[in-house]
Amino acid sequence: MELLTIGAFARMSRLSPKALRLYDELDLLRPARVDPGTGYRYYSAGQLGRARLVAWLRRLGMPLAGIRAVCALEPAEAAREIGAYWARVEAETAVRRDLAAFLVDQLTGESGREPMTMWELRHSAHTDRGLVRPANQDTLYAGRRLLAVADGFGPAGLAASGAAVAALRFLDEAESLPAEGVLGALEDAVRAAGAAVAAVAELAGTNEVGTTLTALLWTGSRMALAHIGDSRVYLLRDGSLHRFTQDHRVSPESPMLHKALTGGADPVPDLRVQEPVPGDRYLLCSDGLTEAVPDARIRELLASGSGPRELVAAALSAGAPDNVTCVVADLHAAV
Repeated sequence: MELLTIGAFARMSRLSPKALRLYDELDLLRPARVDPGTGYRYYSAGQLGRARLVAWLRRLGMPLAGIRAVCALEPAEAAREIGAYWARVEAETAVRRDLAAFLVDQLTGESGREPMTMWELRHSAHTDRGLVRPANQDTLYAGRRLLAVADGFGPAGLAASGAAVAALRFLDEAESLPAEGVLGALEDAVRAAGAAVAAVAELAGTNEVGTTLTALLWTGSRMALAHIGDSRVYLLRDGSLHRFTQDHRVSPESPMLHKALTGGADPVPDLRVQEPVPGDRYLLCSDGLTEAVPDARIRELLASGSGPRELVAAALSAGAPDNVTCVVADLHAAV
């Protein structure tokens, strides 16, 4: 078998020799032969396909751990995983774009709107164990300005979700929340929630404890979002349903989360600010609803004026294999 020097292989694969040495050390792209005397690496022409795939995935910005996983899959499965990765990138880019626009408005003074002091949120909420789970590990909160849903998992899942939501409740009790500072306040609150979940995990004596956390905070002029996990926020506006969050799952088909509050590293939530319009309807829900009820049916129920009890009932009618929690809020003129 004719072998290529590392220089020749680098030119043909469009990977630098430095990158090839790194991928060898990471067991991502091993050379076909290493000279025992000089340590010089040689590659076969048959390795070019894998090398080019690695190069393309790096150009996409995929982390090395993700590339290793893709390279281990059959072509059809690899294609699905690449599609799922790019969907996550696009969703995260959309969130960052909205945040950048908000910051530009704030720094240039071009927001162009007075605070909506004459509007308020009116809400209702409901949660159910579902038809399969032995206990309900969801926690919800619906206050004057804070709405939150957390879906706990593990042997102390309810304690984890409860601790996470409790860490955010001070935001509902604050006297005022300036729109320009709300994202920082939300991010700090999510960090506090992560620390609270870490304390629960330590008390339970296991690392297999965690929770999702999704919250909306009404400032009086804007709606701010903090999100980590696979609970969701939807907006019904003018009859159309819009999804505000992306699921932080390893892939659409997998129940595993790549982001959640687990008491490990500092949580990095998705943050977003949205300008509401009177008549908006917001839905926060755990995945017990979205796994059982399709978006088209959710839109139909919200558009008909149905609330959380009807949404939960729809999940129960569909088998409700998981806990189901819904919070519905409407923007109304204050009285």
